[in-house]
Amino acid sequence: MAGLKTTCSRVVSDLHETGEMIAFKHTVFALPFAVVSLITAASPGWPEPRVWLWVGVAMVAARTAAMAFNRLADHAIDSENPRTADRALPAGRLSRQFAWAITGLAAAIFLLAAAQLNRLCLVLAPPTLAVLLGYSYAKRFTTGSHLWLGLALGIAPVGAWIAVTGSLTWPPVVLAAAVCLWVAGFDVIYSLQDDTFDREHGLRSLPARFGRGRALHLARLFHVLAFVGFAVFAVAAGGGFLRLAGVAAAGLLLAVQHRMVSPDDLGSVDAAFFTANGMLAVLMCVLFLFAKISS
Repeated sequence: MAGLKTTCSRVVSDLHETGEMIAFKHTVFALPFAVVSLITAASPGWPEPRVWLWVGVAMVAARTAAMAFNRLADHAIDSENPRTADRALPAGRLSRQFAWAITGLAAAIFLLAAAQLNRLCLVLAPPTLAVLLGYSYAKRFTTGSHLWLGLALGIAPVGAWIAVTGSLTWPPVVLAAAVCLWVAGFDVIYSLQDDTFDREHGLRSLPARFGRGRALHLARLFHVLAFVGFAVFAVAAGGGFLRLAGVAAAGLLLAVQHRMVSPDDLGSVDAAFFTANGMLAVLMCVLFLFAKISS
């Protein structure tokens, strides 16, 4: 009995550590925009239940593979960075073998989900994985790593659109570009915490290269362009008060997070990163859903 309790306790602990490793809560950034794309692509109807199911599976699997691989790629870096040294891999609470198994399993599930949707989704699945996994090394050779991360999340609404229609047109590309710029902007803000470490270890982020002040200016530019992209997509999706209200809410939350952070005050970076941006994605999704229901 004691052995069973120990085993169960270990399983629960490993599941908790895995959830922390893959930052499952950060799915809130990409999943809402996949939903927005899904319901817009299916207009005037709704996506079939199987599409909802397999898009959801694909989203979770893709993010799990990407985050687990990222932790593997950054294992040594995380060990040296005081901010990340207590993560599961550098702290030894999970093994590299376990992280590799999670990465492989999640990648296989992602490919399976793509195959269940349509032929184009399956054809695009391997290059999508290449973008997602490749991001883990971007910071080693390009200051454009923030935009690479944005692209990795921006793929979600494009994939969702193709899952419904089996083809691609310009509205999801506009939404993907807006998501890319939005993510790049808040990733610049988040990376302010590591500018000194990145510079000392040859890692290429915008704050490390240009300093905090200029990096924040670039983040603001990214977010202004993202706001424009959200507005263009909302109009393409049918416009209306609710969709435009979602865009307005996004603009307000973008402005708020820039008010929360300055080059000399990083105390609110976590709130700007997760709270403001999580609210942005969820609010836009909810208002687009209400617009769809009321149309």
